[in-house]
Amino acid sequence: MITVNEYYKKLFGEKVYKISLAGGHTCPNRDGTKGFGGCIFCSQTGSGDFVPHPSLPINEQIDLATQKVKNKGAKKYIAYFQSFTATYLPSEVLREKLNCAYGREDVVGVSIATRPDCLPDDILDMLEAYSRIKPTWVELGLQTANDKTALYINRCYPTQVYIDAARELVKRNIPFVTHIILGLPGETEEDMINTVKTAVECKTQGIKLQLLQILSDSPLKEEYLKGNVRPMEEDEYYSLLRKLLSLLPEDTVIHRLTGDGSKKTLLAPLWCGDKKRAINKINALLNHP
Repeated sequence: MITVNEYYKKLFGEKVYKISLAGGHTCPNRDGTKGFGGCIFCSQTGSGDFVPHPSLPINEQIDLATQKVKNKGAKKYIAYFQSFTATYLPSEVLREKLNCAYGREDVVGVSIATRPDCLPDDILDMLEAYSRIKPTWVELGLQTANDKTALYINRCYPTQVYIDAARELVKRNIPFVTHIILGLPGETEEDMINTVKTAVECKTQGIKLQLLQILSDSPLKEEYLKGNVRPMEEDEYYSLLRKLLSLLPEDTVIHRLTGDGSKKTLLAPLWCGDKKRAINKINALLNHP
């Protein structure tokens, strides 16, 4: 396995910065197409706590985001359409937004976060064409391969949809990153191992392992206050990570091994709010698996 910073440096020849953007979209399980309220763990910003306001034009969002890291010597960027479901738009609207990112010289790659049930053929064809222009990644929110858990968290699609979407992306030679949440209510270690194995079998190029966080602006808050959710302890989480990392092929790119949400809305587990400590723990884990 390889860290995402190592991967980007090898691909682009220097350090690049991933900047979060908002495309002004929503999700099919928020607007009533498939459900309401979104996944129970998701914040009101659609997991886009650090993105600019979605009403701003994409070029303006990029300008604002790049200004924040210019003092770090940043010159090259990956435009990350992060919040909600980035492909849940008419293809012509999505194309207009993506053109703003692909057309910039300082943007060397584009990453698009979405749901596997929001990748119709016209969108896939469009992404395939863009991938020939600049490196392009699709980030799929799987979270769990257990359909019983998926029903509980209001994911609103069966795991087979993820498997089918992965097959289509592989066929088009579009690399994809799989988002997985660890510690979902009712999940056993076996469930989480099976989820990682499912992603590997589907040939995911990258992976994000996210600790379940209870946020004050998410539906999960009520379940937590009722005592129906037990946040993972720190040692428990890192012990689990060690087992899961051993399942990954050597060329898997590690994009995330913890959470990075807003401290203002974090209810539990509070230990993960210490980002510096978490990074040190993760570095030790990667260097001494």
